[in-house]
Amino acid sequence: MKKTLVDLFENSVKMYPDNTFLLEKKSKKFEPTTYKETQKLVYRLGAGLQALGVKKGDTMALLSEGRNMWIIGELAMFYAGAINVPLSIKLEESNDLMFRLIHGDVQYIMVSGQQLKKIRLIKDKLPLVKQIIVFDEAIDNIKELQEKEISASDVFALGDKFLAEHTMEEFLAVGNSLQNDDYATITYTSGTTADPKGVVLTHRNYTANVEQSCTLVDINESWRTLIILPLDHCFAHVVGFYIMLSKGATAATVQVGRTPLETLKNIPLNIKEVKPNFILSVPALAKTFKKNIEKGIAAKGANTVKLFEFALKVAQIYNGESSLESKGMRIFLKPLVALFDKILFSKVRENFGGNLRFFIGGGALLDKDLQKFYMAIGIPMFQGYGLSEATPVISSNGPELFRLGSSGKLVKPIELKICDSDGKELPAGEKGEIVVKGENVMAGYWKNPDSTAETVRDGYLYTGDLGYMGKDGLLYVLGRFKSLLIGSDGEKYSPEGIEEAMVQLSPCIDQIMLYNNQSAYTTALIVPNKEKLAAIVKAQGLTMDSEEGKKAAIAEIEKEVNAFKKGGEHAALFPDRWLPSTFAILPEPFTEQNQMINSTMKMVRGKIEKAYAARIEHLYTAEGKQILNPENIKSLG
Repeated sequence: MKKTLVDLFENSVKMYPDNTFLLEKKSKKFEPTTYKETQKLVYRLGAGLQALGVKKGDTMALLSEGRNMWIIGELAMFYAGAINVPLSIKLEESNDLMFRLIHGDVQYIMVSGQQLKKIRLIKDKLPLVKQIIVFDEAIDNIKELQEKEISASDVFALGDKFLAEHTMEEFLAVGNSLQNDDYATITYTSGTTADPKGVVLTHRNYTANVEQSCTLVDINESWRTLIILPLDHCFAHVVGFYIMLSKGATAATVQVGRTPLETLKNIPLNIKEVKPNFILSVPALAKTFKKNIEKGIAAKGANTVKLFEFALKVAQIYNGESSLESKGMRIFLKPLVALFDKILFSKVRENFGGNLRFFIGGGALLDKDLQKFYMAIGIPMFQGYGLSEATPVISSNGPELFRLGSSGKLVKPIELKICDSDGKELPAGEKGEIVVKGENVMAGYWKNPDSTAETVRDGYLYTGDLGYMGKDGLLYVLGRFKSLLIGSDGEKYSPEGIEEAMVQLSPCIDQIMLYNNQSAYTTALIVPNKEKLAAIVKAQGLTMDSEEGKKAAIAEIEKEVNAFKKGGEHAALFPDRWLPSTFAILPEPFTEQNQMINSTMKMVRGKIEKAYAARIEHLYTAEGKQILNPENIKSLG
C-alpha cells in the first residue's frame, strides 16, 4: 500500500481540516494555522517550486530556524517531487556547509534571512545551485536580493499563477506519483572520517516510524507540543511534527529571536504560552530547565529550599524507579506526596504551562538523578532511544511503562537482536551491539556504498551502540559499541579521523585519544613525543628537568592542538566542538604490552578509559581544565 508523506498529509487534512496544525509567534502572540490553511500554503509554494523548474528527484536544502515556513517548505518540496537536505543552523564553518551542499547535489536552497549570509559567503562555489529562496518574513533585514535569489513571497506568487493556469490534477500529479521507496530527505550525520554521511530516508521510512512511534504513546488531536529542538534534528522531524500531523494535533515552534541566544531565552515564555502536553528534549536542555527551577525555589528563601528538598526526597522514595514494581509500604506516603504536589510541585508545573504530562529525551542517555527529579515534580522525563539511520525512533519509556536507566520498550513492529563484534547473535541478557530491522531502517548513505554495506547488512541496521534486552522486555543502552564521541545534546561524532590527523600533523603528539561521553566539552589523552619536546625546550634555553621547561613543553602541545581550531593552520578540517578543550599528558604510551593497542595497532578504548578514568574525570574539573595542572607537569617527569 502506498504510504508517502504526501499521502499522510492529505489524509490528515481530510480528517482534521479545521484543527490547528501550526502555531507560530512573530510578534505579540501565537497565531494558529489550520490543516486546511496549511494545505493551501503548501500547494501555493509547491506550485511555485514547479514553476521555478524543480523536478522530481531534485535535491533541495533547507537552512532555517524552526518556524511554519520550515514545515510548509519541506511539504512543498514533496509536492514538487524534490528531496529535502535539512541543514543545521549550527553549521558556522563554510566548509561544513559547503560539503553538504556539494555532496548532496543541491540545486535549490530555502533559507531564512538570518542564515542567508552563510549561503552568500559560499554561493560562488556552488555551481549546481540554480535558485536561492529567501523566506519573506526576513526580507526586511536584507537590503536587496542578489543574483539567483528570490523571495518566498515571489515563489508563492509564481505558485498562484501556476495554479491559475493548470488544473489541480496537473499540479498534484507529481506529489501523487511519489512511491514508498522514493527518497524524502538526506540528513547529514557525522561519519567515521572528517566527512559527514548523508542518511537517506524514504517516504515510507518516515510514515513507518510514525506508525511505530504511535505504539509507544497515545496522542490524540487535542494534544500540543512546542518543538524546542532544531527541525533538521531527525527526532524533532518525526515526533515533533509528523506524529502530530498524523493525529490531527498541534505543533508550535519557538519564537525566533534576533540572535540564537534570544531564541533560547524565548523557550520558557513560549512553553507558558503554548501550554504543551509533551516536549522533546535533550540532556543539556533538561539540565538548564532544572537549574531554572532550583533558582526560582532559592529566590523564595532558605525555608522554601529545605521544604522543596524534603518534598523531592519523599516523592522520589514514593515513585521508585519503575512502573513495573509494587509500591509496597511506600503507598503510605501517598497523602504526603499529594500535599507536596498541591503546595509546591503544581506551582512549578505552572511555569511549564500547566498541561505538560512528560518530556521525552532523545540523543544522549539521561542521567538517572535528573529523571528522578522530573518524576518527583510530576513531569516525568522518559528516556527514548534511536538514531537517524532508523528515522530515528527504536524504543522509549512512556507513561504506561517505564524503568529509569532503561531506554524503554521497542516500537512495533521491529526486529531487534544483540550481536558480538563478529556479528553473531548473542543470547538474551548479554551485552553487545544493538542491531535492528524494520521499515524505518534507512535506504543507505548518499553516494557512499561502502559505509552503507558496512552499516546495513541483510536489511539489519548495525547501530554501533552497546546494549542488551532485559528480562523485563525493556532495552538497555549502555553507550558506544564503537568509538563515537557523544555531546551533551546527543549529537555523535567519530573521533578516528581527528585523532589520525592530529598524530600525522603534530610532531609533538605521538598518540591521542579523544573523549566525550555526553559532556559539555571534548577532552583528550595525549602521549607526547618527549624527544621532540626536549629539543624545542632546549632551543628556548630550558631543560625538561625544570618546571619551567615542562610548562614550555605543555604550551607546545597546546599550540599543536590549537592549530586545528579557528584561526589555526589546520582550521576547518573538523568541527571545533569535537576538538579537545583540554588534555591530559600521559606518562607512558599505549602499547600491545599494556593491552591498550590491539594486534591491528588500534587503540582499545575501553581499556584506556578504564586505566585513565581518574585523569579523564580530572579533566572535567576546574583544575583539570587548566593545562598547566600538576598532573600534566608530573607526567613529563
